[in-house]
Amino acid sequence: MTTPELPRQECAITVLGGPTAVIDLGGLRIVSDPTFDDAGPHGYLTKTAGPAATEDALGAIDLVLVSHDGHPDNLDERGRAYAEAAPLVITGPLSAARLGPPAIGLAPWDSHRVLRGDGEGHLTVLAVPAVHGPEDGDRDADGHVNCEVTGFVLSGPGLPTIYISGDNASVRTVARISRRLPDIDVALIHAGAARVPAKFDGRPLTFDGRRAAAAAAVLDPGLVIPAHYDGWAHFSEGLADLELAFDEAGLSSLLRSAPHGTWTRLRR
Repeated sequence: MTTPELPRQECAITVLGGPTAVIDLGGLRIVSDPTFDDAGPHGYLTKTAGPAATEDALGAIDLVLVSHDGHPDNLDERGRAYAEAAPLVITGPLSAARLGPPAIGLAPWDSHRVLRGDGEGHLTVLAVPAVHGPEDGDRDADGHVNCEVTGFVLSGPGLPTIYISGDNASVRTVARISRRLPDIDVALIHAGAARVPAKFDGRPLTFDGRRAAAAAAVLDPGLVIPAHYDGWAHFSEGLADLELAFDEAGLSSLLRSAPHGTWTRLRR
């Protein structure tokens, strides 16, 4: 697939499909949860659509954020190769150990500073918790539901503060984040109500529409950008479900669901 190169933006986000987003912020180009494979089977999961732009269309990048490395809907084969070739990857500690350099592993509430490309100091990347399944789901030996998943908060002087949920299904976890970080400007929320019958009796592993709307109400950002609601067969809700949930919650004015590959400009 040949796609035109995505020109650099001053401060904007575009979702490419699935969980993958490109964030231009502070003179940096950041890619979250890269998935660039064509449609097809990935073990017990099936990808139904490729991305709106390929790796080559993104040009030089500065940072890749990986919420978790164990599920192909968040890091498929070409996405993994893309991350491994990046100058810097930030993820959770277990994922970083598996990925190896250039990955840096951050535990929840730890942060890493990245030199900005606009000459205005640093961008701070803060790791925040996520729960990849029901609150009462069995925990693994490391204390995680399903697996280790990391969310992120990006911030810096003169920039909007951006929350990236990763694959989180817990409104309680969002409330914890909001209490510590009350000034979120933009929320990039993974939705789609992902379900796998063999896991947790088929209960959602990510936000459904109602929980995504509840998370938005708790965070109270100026803007919500949805991701992770299409492109894979195990997503049980699509954009229409998400839009309906935000409408019923009276939060439609927050939701920006631009076509994949189209930029949404951000303001502080």
